[in-house]
Amino acid sequence: MSGLIGKKVGMTSIFDENGKNIPCTVIEAGPCVVTQVRTEEVDGYNALQLGFDDKADKRANKAETGHFKKAGTSPKKKVVEFQGFEGEFKLGDTVGVDLFTEGEFVDVVGTSKGKGFQGVVKRHGFGGVGQSTHGQHNRLRAPGSIGAASYPARVFKGLKMAGRMGGERVTVQNLRVLKVVPEKNLLVVKGAVPGHKNSYVTIQRWE
Repeated sequence: MSGLIGKKVGMTSIFDENGKNIPCTVIEAGPCVVTQVRTEEVDGYNALQLGFDDKADKRANKAETGHFKKAGTSPKKKVVEFQGFEGEFKLGDTVGVDLFTEGEFVDVVGTSKGKGFQGVVKRHGFGGVGQSTHGQHNRLRAPGSIGAASYPARVFKGLKMAGRMGGERVTVQNLRVLKVVPEKNLLVVKGAVPGHKNSYVTIQRWE
């Protein structure tokens, strides 16, 4: 499962050959630098560690500075490990958006937008209970009963209730690559991907 690290630029829409308007997301994918090579002999598995987006030297600690210095590159803000790359790679090599081809399907992993503390209607899609008449007051968006009293006399773990929403790792599978723009390191995929603008995402392709 090879892939790249990218940054979500935003959403737009394009027209296909039939004139259909397709919503899509633009991702700045790479270029990524190979910062570590995992091998079967040393690590027990084969993988590549890629770094993306330069970090100021003063923001990197000594361990990070030494690690990236071995690869002959500047410190990076985002580092992700990928397995499944074909071919020989060495420290300092660059992997670009030309890894992908138009028409193939990829998975995009990101962190969803944080929504803060939300009620059950927004967080879990509850429909509300009761009617808005017969003397009822302020109960339309309430969760209803959360358990019996005498037995089990407690609230079960995992019960859908109000709480913090978003800010979670989300994977969107099988997004079709609509366009690859190598000169600008841009990747256009069909549909939406998790996260806010300028948030980091990983684009994974299955061999």
